[in-house]
Amino acid sequence: MSFRIVIVGIGEVLWDLLLSGPQLGGAPANFAYHAHALGAEAHVISRVGDDDRGREILRRFRDMGLQHSSVQSSVQNNVQSNVQIDERAPTGTASVTLSGAGLAHFAVQENVAWDFLDATPEALTLVNGAHAVCFGSLAQRSEPSRNAIQQLVESTPNHALRVFDVNLRRPFYTRDVVERSLQLANVLKLNDDELPSLAAMFNLTGSTEKQIECLAQIFGLQVIALTRGPNGSLLYQTNARRWSDCASRPVTIVDTVGAGDSFTAALVLGLLCKMDLDEINSIANEVARYVCSQPGATPPLPSELGFRFQR
Repeated sequence: MSFRIVIVGIGEVLWDLLLSGPQLGGAPANFAYHAHALGAEAHVISRVGDDDRGREILRRFRDMGLQHSSVQSSVQNNVQSNVQIDERAPTGTASVTLSGAGLAHFAVQENVAWDFLDATPEALTLVNGAHAVCFGSLAQRSEPSRNAIQQLVESTPNHALRVFDVNLRRPFYTRDVVERSLQLANVLKLNDDELPSLAAMFNLTGSTEKQIECLAQIFGLQVIALTRGPNGSLLYQTNARRWSDCASRPVTIVDTVGAGDSFTAALVLGLLCKMDLDEINSIANEVARYVCSQPGATPPLPSELGFRFQR
């Protein structure tokens, strides 16, 4: 990568409690990890508890090479960092069960530290210098975090990519949150389970392609990415009215946790490196396939995947 790319994941960080043991998770944190593994300077804006699980997250971030600082908060959320520490609320967890195909199903703990995320001056400075930010709907389930996330996204530069990775988790989203997030975003990433939900919300009809075109037109989106599991992925670039349809190749699935987040990271880096849309789609699929073949959301990535973004 011939220039410094600064990428920020905003929202939840938590422990996925799998039968095989706890794994670090949370879509924005997963996204940031994979962006870093692929060559970007990556940061996480989130909040953990003043507990062993929170301290272990900070240690893992250091080991992963993610850029962060942390400071103790008061009950009044007087924080001074992008990874905030909450004295009262615990570090988040999610119980994860896997179906026969390795598909993950989540039961997300409520009233945890990332439900009280704050838009600190340091976090605002960080996003103001970012080339891309990624956020979702789950961390906006509480009013404090919703207000903070929306303020942070609004504070990014005009040229930055504002990626809304929908990440619908019942019952933790509303139409208002999804609509406001789409208004703030210029890139949308969703999967083939989420597109029908958005189509119902906004009265979209017709083919998959027609629904994607309508979303892009209604909300002024530059790029929409639809992931379809074993059926690959579909990208739409608005300014050129360009489509890219990439079929998937077979892979032995261990679990699908984090695969979509790795796809989003590769998509963002490809867009920032101004790569061809078909090339972006192919690399993003390759990265996601590899993550599916490994346990947990943040496995070490082969170095050759990052080399694909060298320019």
